[in-house]
Amino acid sequence: MDPKTEKPEVGGFMSEFEFAHLGGGELAYIKEMTSDKAQELFPALRDIPDGIKIFAVHAADGTPIALADTRSAAVSNAREHNLRPVSIH
Repeated sequence: MDPKTEKPEVGGFMSEFEFAHLGGGELAYIKEMTSDKAQELFPALRDIPDGIKIFAVHAADGTPIALADTRSAAVSNAREHNLRPVSIH
């Protein structure tokens, strides 16, 4: 089956394609993480102190948009990209 046209399964479940594109172009997901986790996910990061909180801004498909040191900076970044920020855990 073509993932672009795949329909939800019985019971209202979304296909992987539909889930990956949920909120595409409209939502930005903000996730709090430690600097250790941020460096694990983004190996190019350098000189970030260990153990601090970082806020990652991701597009609906998971593409990283930005990292910020405060939640308010992450929200501002999302809004600058005309995206509605939502938090995930």
